[in-house]
Amino acid sequence: MPIALNGSTSGQVTIEAPAVAGTTTVTLPATSGTLAITAEVPAAYTDADALSLFNASGSAPVYAVRAWVNFNGQNTVAIRDSGNVSSITDNATGDYTINYTTAMPDENYTVLSAGGPISTSDGVLVGPKGNGLYTTTQLRILCKHEGNPARDPSIVSIGIVR
Repeated sequence: MPIALNGSTSGQVTIEAPAVAGTTTVTLPATSGTLAITAEVPAAYTDADALSLFNASGSAPVYAVRAWVNFNGQNTVAIRDSGNVSSITDNATGDYTINYTTAMPDENYTVLSAGGPISTSDGVLVGPKGNGLYTTTQLRILCKHEGNPARDPSIVSIGIVR
């Protein structure tokens, strides 16, 4: 869309953008000088801004998923799709390390997990392995079927919320 320059007999020049919500018209004075235009940036965003951005309803706050991955844990481990995950390390049966592309701000994040199936009749429990394996750069997880030994599921899905 073109920008229009309009002069007037008073010596003013007006720059006009197409009429769109949120646009601004700038009028230059007849005297010489420098004009600087800055965008208005809000001091902070509110929960309402996030709700609007994500088209979410209700008054509960919205929190961001900082990383996520969906991968095949059987045979040759392979990432199907991901966000902020650089790679998966296959440590042993059902034991994987998820490596983040960009580090988390701290180790106080929440892991959302799901996995399965190993066969058509069972599911998989997926969770952080051991103590202290939440780090800012990676997460180690273990996949098991109830009380049974570790297993390699065909689908492992992890989300990191902070």
